[in-house]
Amino acid sequence: MRRFLYSLFLLLVFATSVYSHPHIFIDSAVTIVFNKDTLSGVKTHWIFDEMYSAMLIKDYDSNQDGAFTQDEIDKLEEEAFSNISQFHYFTYVVLDGKKFDKINVKDFSATIENDCVVYTFFIICDIKPTDSYKKLKIAMYDETYYSDIALVEENPIKFENADNFKYTYKLIDDSENTYYYNQITPQVIIFNFKKK
Repeated sequence: MRRFLYSLFLLLVFATSVYSHPHIFIDSAVTIVFNKDTLSGVKTHWIFDEMYSAMLIKDYDSNQDGAFTQDEIDKLEEEAFSNISQFHYFTYVVLDGKKFDKINVKDFSATIENDCVVYTFFIICDIKPTDSYKKLKIAMYDETYYSDIALVEENPIKFENADNFKYTYKLIDDSENTYYYNQITPQVIIFNFKKK
């Protein structure tokens, strides 16, 4: 019964609503990860607001010890993360003008830091750089505007294993992809990269 009620709550949280406004606030940071010859993907950190975090902690930190065990993380992933796959994990990736049809993720984990729940997960890209620049656009937002997702102000973008590549990046407000009745303009990371 408890699982049913929580699933119903999540359905209400993430369902599109004409009258929705932010109820969940997420601070986001990303690390763009390369390996030897590919752009592997994007390591993502979501820091939830204290109110929503308190709900997650109450429901999933079963022994109330201030930390999630692996069993608790597995349950949290199943009941309060995997369901947003139908919303592309609130992530939009465009490579050279072509949008990723599906967002695939792995390595989900969750921690409790300063009374806030932090999700980490890896968005799989597997893009092979060439001698010419490729252009990658990454944006995170909830089109229903039930969740407000914003990049952290300090060091929102980091890089890992990037020594073999040339790259430039910038943050822009993407006025071409406004949402929620054209009232909200998402932040977009524009990342250009190629082999050295």
